[in-house]
Amino acid sequence: MISNERPSPFGRRPYQSQGYGAPQGNYGNYNQAPRPPVNEDTLKTAEVQVERKHFVFTLKENPRGRFLRITEDVGGRRDTIIIPSTGLGEFKKLVDEMLKANDEIPEKQPNPEA
Repeated sequence: MISNERPSPFGRRPYQSQGYGAPQGNYGNYNQAPRPPVNEDTLKTAEVQVERKHFVFTLKENPRGRFLRITEDVGGRRDTIIIPSTGLGEFKKLVDEMLKANDEIPEKQPNPEA
């Protein structure tokens, strides 16, 4: 065994499952079988297009609870955030604060000399 191939005591090796050339082999619990898919129920879905970005808001529920999944699709590339239902009130409060600030703070005008 090469010295830098020893398993880390801090958990799985980064990038191992993503196929970035990480060595294959038995490294303790690093090569566990993939988890079975979690059964999720979709409660509500809404979509919005903002300029070139497409957002999908999906309220879902699984055995661990409810959550909001927000997916951004830009030219086929997807990014997703998941907010547990316990944090939706705080999330809404912050979005409301950002909307208020957007309305109150004037936009900077582009510098025509630049």
